[in-house]
Amino acid sequence: MTRAPRARTGAAAALLAGALALTGCSMVMHRPGTLRPAAAPAASVPAPPPEVAAITDAVPRAEPRSPHGNPPFYDVFGQRYHVLPSADGYLERGVASWYGPTFHGGNTSSGEVYDMYGMSAAHKTLPLPSYARVTNLRNGKSVIVRINDRGPFVANRLIDLSYTAAAKLDMIQGGTALVEVRALTPGVPDELSRSTEAPAPALYLQAGAFADRENAQRTLARLKAAGLPNASVASPVQGLSHLYRVRLGPVHSVAQFDELAARLATLGFPDARLASE
Repeated sequence: MTRAPRARTGAAAALLAGALALTGCSMVMHRPGTLRPAAAPAASVPAPPPEVAAITDAVPRAEPRSPHGNPPFYDVFGQRYHVLPSADGYLERGVASWYGPTFHGGNTSSGEVYDMYGMSAAHKTLPLPSYARVTNLRNGKSVIVRINDRGPFVANRLIDLSYTAAAKLDMIQGGTALVEVRALTPGVPDELSRSTEAPAPALYLQAGAFADRENAQRTLARLKAAGLPNASVASPVQGLSHLYRVRLGPVHSVAQFDELAARLATLGFPDARLASE
């Protein structure tokens, strides 16, 4: 099946060119193609449910790996992505976006139909299908989604949420949010399930982590010399880490995250990631 990379509804920009065919083969072809319409016909998109907040989260259940959308690796816009063999233990922080009417009723990478009012998401490397708890790190709200699609193929974006999932995280108006994505294993209790909103943690952009303190200090000096005065070294946390983490921040918004990530990329740190205290 064919699936086009998405523009960011409510957040951003022009529709990306090209289409992505994700199959069960060992390679995914990125080929020219016709994109879906810029907006879905109004008659084809049902009205939002009256109480979006009342829509229940996805419920993790054991499912076979989809025959579509799970190649060992695939290439999009010159970037290679390796699909993880398992979602177990996956935990990452970054920026979430959402997609809506433009893609409602179209096929996802797994071959299922996309429902913008369901509790689903797209991810570049987690197996299809898989389940994850997504937490808005600014307001503590969290949802559980079923990942059945590939994307988002935009710089510094970690996960693409359905309209409903984004609405429940209170990120529709802004279009993006700083989030934590934690994979869930069916049958294993979700120990981080929360019924109340949690306080927002301090967030940083981590440029690198080093076992040797001197290497961390050299990297810190390089960042400061490049005009990044908010760089610092966080010492290892006893019982949790043995690494010295070079980081920038605190980071308070997606715009600040994007700006700092772009600066770090020009300095040779393209894989900077969002981290908390």
